[in-house]
Amino acid sequence: MSIHTGSLSDPTSDLEIFAKEVLSALISDNLPPTPNNFALYFDRILEDKSESLRRQIGSILELEEDNHDEKSIELEKTLKQGFLSVKSILQLSATLYKNIALMEKILDKRKEEMKAIPTVSGANDILTSLSSDVGKLSGILKKQVSHMKNIYDETAGIVRQVENETIFDNQYGVYNKRYLLTKLEQERNLIDEFKHKSSLITVRLSTATATLIQSEKAQQLMIRTVARLLLKTSRRSDIVAHYGEGVFAMVLKHTDIESAKRASERLFDLVASSNFFLAEQEIQLRIAIGVAEISASVGVEQTLICTLNAMDEADHEPKLRYMVCNQ
Repeated sequence: MSIHTGSLSDPTSDLEIFAKEVLSALISDNLPPTPNNFALYFDRILEDKSESLRRQIGSILELEEDNHDEKSIELEKTLKQGFLSVKSILQLSATLYKNIALMEKILDKRKEEMKAIPTVSGANDILTSLSSDVGKLSGILKKQVSHMKNIYDETAGIVRQVENETIFDNQYGVYNKRYLLTKLEQERNLIDEFKHKSSLITVRLSTATATLIQSEKAQQLMIRTVARLLLKTSRRSDIVAHYGEGVFAMVLKHTDIESAKRASERLFDLVASSNFFLAEQEIQLRIAIGVAEISASVGVEQTLICTLNAMDEADHEPKLRYMVCNQ
């Protein structure tokens, strides 16, 4: 971890001094300096500081803010709106069912009346009455179906909106691409402010491993295994995300290239030593890894492309465990 030093007028130095005070308070109260305890004391002690210091530290902390509470509130409002729409669809479905059942009863009633009418003119009267009943009910059903379609379209829009706000990839149990891009941009800003080192690695199954199995279901199982091992080897501060099409990315905060290389080697060995059985066949998993430094002067998209290209190059060299991106 790179530590920024400066004069006492430097906001970063003020933050460091304050952080040491928080740590001393934790030790003094005989509490373990866990992230949760530190955050609790950080907020509590900051309340007693001068307004200028609170503003100063607050402006620095804004770089790390995710606005989770605000996003959760908006998402909750959207979900509640979606639930109301689904409830309306269910209510309309119940009404439609009742009306269809009513139509069946009317038809049965007219059938019985037809049996008791020996003349053609009497039968025509019943048919005319039946046609009127069916016409009225059909008009009601058309209105209800049209209303249901409008509610369905509204609900579908809500579902798409929720999908656009999600940060999790349910298929692999990691973050999704949207969250990855957000955190990468945030990390660029933090690096620009605090001058520390962070790295990015991208990972996927090697082409040789993927082509061993033709079954798409089996390939998905292998990819999920890679995702699980990525989570197993990651630290609390790391961000593991699915970039797309079986490619995963891991943001290694406060990690220079040399440390990222060592992390890549550990990951490669962990995956290679994990047995994957398909029926009676044992498959040794092999992955391709690309490594890059996250730089404040290089855009997120450019860094990702460079890392993905390095990963592809590593895949074409069987003796390589990873390839470092040269930006």
